[in-house]
Amino acid sequence: MQRQAYVPGLTALAAALALGLTGCSSGGGADVTAMDSKAGPAAPAAPPGRYRTLFEPCGAVPQAALKDLLPGAAELPDAERDKAYRGSASVTYDTDRRVGCSWKADTPDSSYRLVLDIERVVSYDPAVSDDARAQEVFARKQTAANLPQPPASPKASQSGGAGQTPQAPGGTTTPPPGTTPTTTGATQPPPGGVTATPTTGLEPRVLEGLGEVAFLDDVLTPDGSNGRHRTVSVVFRTSNVIVTIGYVAQTTGATEVPDSAELQERARNLARLLADRLEE
Repeated sequence: MQRQAYVPGLTALAAALALGLTGCSSGGGADVTAMDSKAGPAAPAAPPGRYRTLFEPCGAVPQAALKDLLPGAAELPDAERDKAYRGSASVTYDTDRRVGCSWKADTPDSSYRLVLDIERVVSYDPAVSDDARAQEVFARKQTAANLPQPPASPKASQSGGAGQTPQAPGGTTTPPPGTTPTTTGATQPPPGGVTATPTTGLEPRVLEGLGEVAFLDDVLTPDGSNGRHRTVSVVFRTSNVIVTIGYVAQTTGATEVPDSAELQERARNLARLLADRLEE
C-alpha cells in the first residue's frame, strides 16, 4: 500500500483554521447571550377590543321605533311604507369592520331621514389597543362637532384647578375679560353690557350614561326660501365600536320648524336601544 505524503505546511494551516473556528463560535455565543439579557423581555401586545363582528344594521331598529322616528311613513301607501321601514343597507367592503343602514319617509309637508353607521375600529399597532384607537376616532368626531367645553367642577375651582378665577400679583383677583372690577373685588358686566345667551339644555353637549363616551349635536339649517331642516346626531363608543346616528327632519311651507327636544329624545332613545344591543 502506498503511503500518503506528509505536508507540514498544510497540516499546520488546518489546525489553525480549526482552532480559529472554535474560538469564534464560543465567543459569538457569549456575546449574543449578553445582548439578549440586556434587551430584557418583550413588551406585551395591547389587548384587542371586545368586538370581533358587527350586527346587521337594518334589522337592528324595530318597526315600533321606526314608526316613532319616521312619522310620515304612516301616511304612505302600503308598498312605500313597507319599503320605508325596511331600510337600505350601506355599501361597505368588510361587514365585520363597518355596516350601516338608512331609512326615509317623505310627505308633502315634511321629510324624515334616519342614518345609522356602525364602525369596529382595529389597531394595527401592537402597542396601541383597539379601544385606544377607537377613542382617537371618537375624539375627532367630537372635535368636528365643535362642542363647547364642559364647565369646571366646583371641586376643581376650590382646589385651584381649571375654571378658577386667576390671581394677580399680590393676591388680588384678576377679573375675566369683558368685566369691570368693583371696590369690593367682585366683578360686574361692563356698562351697557353683554348679556349671556340663555341655555335651554338642548345645546350640543356630552352625554352621560350612554356607552363609555357619547355626545349629541343639533344643527338647524335654512333650506330654500321657506324650508328648514334640523339634523340631530348622537355618537357613542363602547369598547372598539363607534355608533353614529344621524336623524334629519325637513319641513316646507308653513309647517313648523322641526322641534329640537322631540328629535333629540327620539335619537337618544334609539341610541340607548343600540347600546343595549351591543351588550347582548
